[in-house]
Amino acid sequence: MIIHLDLDCYFVSAERTRTPYLKGKPVVVVKSSDRSIFSSRDTRTVMTERVGGFNALFQHEKQWRGYDPHAWRREFIDEDGRAHGVVIAKSYECKPYGIKTGTTLSEALQMCPSLSVVQGDHLFYQLLSSNLRKFLQTKIPVLEQYSIDEFWGDLSGWVDEDELPSFIAQLQMQILEKFDLPMSIGASSAKWIAKLATDFNKPYGITIVPKEQIKAFVSPLSINDFPGIGKALSKRLGDYGIKTLGDLLNSSHLLLSWGRVGQDLLRRINGTDKEAINPHHDRKSIGISRNFTATMDREEIKRRIIILSRHLSHTILKLEVNPTTYHFKIKYNRGASSSISRTIDRCFSETLMRNIAVETLTLIDNLSQCAIHSISISASNFISAHKSKTFSLFDAEEDQKSRRLSEQVTKLRDKYGVDILRCGIEKRIEE
Repeated sequence: MIIHLDLDCYFVSAERTRTPYLKGKPVVVVKSSDRSIFSSRDTRTVMTERVGGFNALFQHEKQWRGYDPHAWRREFIDEDGRAHGVVIAKSYECKPYGIKTGTTLSEALQMCPSLSVVQGDHLFYQLLSSNLRKFLQTKIPVLEQYSIDEFWGDLSGWVDEDELPSFIAQLQMQILEKFDLPMSIGASSAKWIAKLATDFNKPYGITIVPKEQIKAFVSPLSINDFPGIGKALSKRLGDYGIKTLGDLLNSSHLLLSWGRVGQDLLRRINGTDKEAINPHHDRKSIGISRNFTATMDREEIKRRIIILSRHLSHTILKLEVNPTTYHFKIKYNRGASSSISRTIDRCFSETLMRNIAVETLTLIDNLSQCAIHSISISASNFISAHKSKTFSLFDAEEDQKSRRLSEQVTKLRDKYGVDILRCGIEKRIEE
């Protein structure tokens, strides 16, 4: 059997582990800008273990001195008294008020004046998730971490089916006792049915769907409940009058006519996909992004993109990968954005990354009359033993020297911190 484990409203639950006062109250965690990254003052940084495909590896440490119910105001209330920020997690107690992930903080406070607001602390969430994973690895022989708050486990040959309910219940209780984290768990013979079972009974639920009961279990559920059916596919299916997974199974000929994508989806819904638990995922991309108060100062934007490129370079060098495709995006304060992807087949170094970033900024900043409030950089298309490329011969000697220098700089930063060596332009503004 395969089990799927999903932490209930994880960011809120994580905050409650260190602030029990928040238990039972409507709580939201709000995304904040890590402005310390742009400061000229040195700050302690931590490179965490990978905890799924959607979370950064590199974080600045925040000093936590206990819960302050008014601390969020300093981060999210401007000088005019307006609230800024977006809800990235909410407790179940927020549901009656209509607060959802993506609700603006201003709207959330109007919906629930007694709302408790917490500034997000992603480093804390990632470290707690890593500790939980290490614990689960002692209980489950084959474990896959899907995201910061989700896991799959393969119990085949480890737990007999008649012992499965007691094993899951005991595991759920141990997680709550050891970490003070509520976990919902689903189980079935197939990976995606196990995930569907978890979502069926939250919070702190247990749902087991035996192989012979899969069709009866999925049939009444909405197509929107199934992982992998997004808005576009849901609309497409709705045009055919398909609303439930049972309707979809009865229209299997439609999915089969869609080729590989439709066939794979049909097998997942039937629970016949035989998709294995994968403890190791190859990283496909690495990225860094920051939002900040909008500014018209292009020299400051240049300084900030250099700082972000330094942090991303350190992560890439630590992971010992060589990207060849780079994606850049900036957002303006009027809702517009500009982006570009560039493929550059050269040996990676911090110097190369910095030069590409500065050059690309001039290419994509096509609204000079608008203030910029966000920068994103990502790197992908990694060179590997299974995927090789021929680098530019014209730049080979220079690139190798820059690479060796970058590797030595990485060792210094490992020992003294990522801020120990900076470009001169980074010291331009003291914050």
